[in-house]
Amino acid sequence: MTAARRVGALCGIAAPVSFVGGWVVAGARASGYSPVQEHISELARVGAQTQPLMTAGLLGFGVLAPVWAATLGRSLRSRALRTSVTAAGVTTLAVAALPLGGPLGDGPHAVAAGAAYVAMASSPLLGGRRLTGTARWASYATGAASAALLVGSTLGEASGALQRAGLGVVDAWFVAMAVRELRRP
Repeated sequence: MTAARRVGALCGIAAPVSFVGGWVVAGARASGYSPVQEHISELARVGAQTQPLMTAGLLGFGVLAPVWAATLGRSLRSRALRTSVTAAGVTTLAVAALPLGGPLGDGPHAVAAGAAYVAMASSPLLGGRRLTGTARWASYATGAASAALLVGSTLGEASGALQRAGLGVVDAWFVAMAVRELRRP
């Protein structure tokens, strides 16, 4: 395994760990915050006590995901997958740069988050096209579940839990694919 491929695969683990770790730790530190009812972006809201921590988690994902995208795209020979995972990282950087309560209002944040949702849910769907057997169907199921959960997270009750589940299943897919890459000769 080349050093670049190893670094890329490790970024496929570190990016989700940064993001999920950010929301878990920040959520645990936020007084009165409900991870079931409130979105992750509330943790990065301008003026929130947890803003620096959650922003760091977003930035970690945003920087590391494109490195992972190059490795994953090359491994599965899919330019579309590489683009989707890169877009997930770049749009996450936009989410961090356009926090709720920012000077431009919440609209730009919502657009960036929506684009990130599309990129995240699309990635396992695109990856599934290049996989076989159980891995293919697991990827398709992951992408479909993510899309349904993320749409559900925009509709009301338990929106925080649905958002975390919708993003979390793709984060788990990234980690599983990275481990697969590390195990490949």
